[in-house]
Amino acid sequence: MVCMSESQIDISVVVPVYGCPGALPELHRRLTETLSPLVGDYEIILVDDRCPMGSWAGVQELALADPHVVGVRLARNFGQSRAITAGLDRARGTWSVVMDCDCQDPPEAIAQLYEKALEGYDVVFARRIGRKDSAVTLALSRTYYRVFSNLAETTIDPTIGNYSIVSTRARDAYLAMREQGRDYSLFMTWVGFEQATVDIEPEARFEGESSYSFGKKVALAVETITSHSTKPLMMAVKAGFAMSVLGIVVLIALIIRHFVDPDVSMGWPSIIASIFFVGGIVVSVMGVVGIYVGNTFVEAKHRPLYLVEDVVSSSGSAEDQR
Repeated sequence: MVCMSESQIDISVVVPVYGCPGALPELHRRLTETLSPLVGDYEIILVDDRCPMGSWAGVQELALADPHVVGVRLARNFGQSRAITAGLDRARGTWSVVMDCDCQDPPEAIAQLYEKALEGYDVVFARRIGRKDSAVTLALSRTYYRVFSNLAETTIDPTIGNYSIVSTRARDAYLAMREQGRDYSLFMTWVGFEQATVDIEPEARFEGESSYSFGKKVALAVETITSHSTKPLMMAVKAGFAMSVLGIVVLIALIIRHFVDPDVSMGWPSIIASIFFVGGIVVSVMGVVGIYVGNTFVEAKHRPLYLVEDVVSSSGSAEDQR
């Protein structure tokens, strides 16, 4: 058994696991081949986000066979960002790498990220050049980031994902923020410190498909935008004010027209259309406000971001190791 203290571990690799059990042996092999000659000691933290495809069995096998691997199983599916948080909470390395489990982000690029970080950067993101996704996926991604950048009044690079290496102080800054809505790359960008990027060419997905359906992507977009920006509220206020001005203008026009030609009747269709139009605006504004009230309600409950069911390493249950 290898005993690794926090001061001895150079790099902790945090991998949220969901939907790709067949990729785990390949990921482990490539991580081992990359990290062994790169640093003195390392750990690989595989966080099973309650994968329905039975990934936990593969995680256990790797954790029991390799003392560098720690397997963490969450009590239920909490989502990728919370799985990343669970892994980072247990990370003991001087540097922490976050990456996906499907091998789209080549593990070998960790050497480039680490080399760049040692130049004096606290956060180094991998920038994907030539993503292996469909045209529809790429178009939706670009659209989302454009809208989000506008609403959050910041610039988000759509080629940057979760694949990154961060220093201890950047990791601690991220973990200090315990909001329920916690997009990893956005939060890590927000913490500041010295940041850089390294260009990589992503590979084809080793196994499976993305678990993010269109509906899930829309829900994530709404959660992320309303968690990080109040601009939609201001947009709702402006829309309401514009509707009020338009209503006054229309009312003045109707009064003038009535005096010019008293026999002209505007009719019920225009009235009903106006009611539905204004009513739709009111309901939309109330909906936007409701989302923010709901976010406040969720945060006020102070529920844990995740719950851990089991932790496994080569020494057996590792629950008492932290």
